Amino acid sequence: MTVLPTDVDRHDPARPAGPVRRRWLGPLADARRDAVGALLGAVLVAAAFLVPHLHDDTVTPVVDPDRWGYYDFADAAPLFGWRLPHLGWGTPCAVVIAIAAVTWGPALARRLPWRALLASTWLTALGWAFALAMVDGWDRGFASKFRSPDEIPHEVPAFADVSRALHEFARRVPDHQPDSWNVQVAGHPPGAALVFVALDRIGLGGPTWAAIVSTLVGTSTVVAVLVTLRALRAADLARRAAPFLALAPAAIWIAVSADAIITGVVGWGVALLAVASNAATRWPTAVAAGALLGFGTYLSYGMILMVVPAVGVLLIARTATPLYGVVAGALAVAVAFTLGGFWWLDGYAAVKVRYGQGVAADRPYAYWVWANYGSLLCAVGLASSAALARVFSWPKLRALAPLHVIVVAFLLTVLIADLSGLSKAETERIWLPFATWIVAAPALLPPAHHRFWLAVQAVGALAINHLILTNW
Repeated sequence: MTVLPTDVDRHDPARPAGPVRRRWLGPLADARRDAVGALLGAVLVAAAFLVPHLHDDTVTPVVDPDRWGYYDFADAAPLFGWRLPHLGWGTPCAVVIAIAAVTWGPALARRLPWRALLASTWLTALGWAFALAMVDGWDRGFASKFRSPDEIPHEVPAFADVSRALHEFARRVPDHQPDSWNVQVAGHPPGAALVFVALDRIGLGGPTWAAIVSTLVGTSTVVAVLVTLRALRAADLARRAAPFLALAPAAIWIAVSADAIITGVVGWGVALLAVASNAATRWPTAVAAGALLGFGTYLSYGMILMVVPAVGVLLIARTATPLYGVVAGALAVAVAFTLGGFWWLDGYAAVKVRYGQGVAADRPYAYWVWANYGSLLCAVGLASSAALARVFSWPKLRALAPLHVIVVAFLLTVLIADLSGLSKAETERIWLPFATWIVAAPALLPPAHHRFWLAVQAVGALAINHLILTNW
């Protein structure tokens, strides 16, 4: 009589474990690894929040609190905001959206037709972001975000003569001049200001319209991620990622900040590049991808790092054909700005001067070089931390598995940005163009565990948004 493995294990425990035991030991070990990844992420976040209260003069968010005001710039470090538990009428809305997404999100993502999946993911992300913003109230949480004199829309009147503004742009970046740009305009290339100038010219001026547009564009990035994965023949992983993208903690900063617009522009640049990598109409799609990615570098100097994920997409697709169109599109944007009067390298040199004149000079590298990752984890959630061990799977990376390579590429951009020393603090907002893609990593976790990890994401976002009054 043939002895089944279950019989062997039951009657002779001294014998080696059979196939049945290995079938459950493997998943159990993986689950433990996921839990350890999340725990390590939680420890990093906790350390980033606790270390500022040790009052160490070196490892501190701000070296000279008397000059800048510790409460204004470091009260909730590593996040930019203030410790202030609060509720709002957005609270029940956010809770309902979170419960619905956790309960039905994974099943719906598997069954919905593709276009319906894209639409529902975007609408959920939009509702989630708006509900989180409404926890702070309509005015404080949404409508007045762009009303500050430090925000980009405040400088729109200075662009009445766009040509003159572009020619003078780099000169007006350093501080302590009578006509210096405000901190947000000075910290970006002129493309960021021109977006709001264009909105004003078509009748959508003012802080409320700026908030609406930034939220719409920023949340659309979740669709760009799904389109990218499907174009790279990872449609199944796109469906698994959809609920995590829709319920991303990063939504706290997408509604509302100018970086949400940057996130959407470069996100769709990557998506079009992925489509161009296997489409019959590669040339026009590649040119459009290059134009968006090129324009991204005129929205934020840091978007020059998008070359890393762009190369990753081409590696996954195993083609360099779209590269010609991408370069042509990016060069067209660069030529337009240069002929218009702005030279990118002059602007970059000037912004480094302005960076040293502001609070960044008193934000020590010793704290922010690692605490930045704490703020990033607040934006991507502990489920992303749990998935990192699965992301760094050498066999998958060697095989150029799409989601693995994309997440690693964006993690590399984060590493470069962090080590540069030009991303000290506020990275929960500044790194949104990178974070939104990292949020897809939990798709690699076992589908049976997705509801649990979605709940972790939702609880984390709700806790941050209700315990901290974020500046953005």
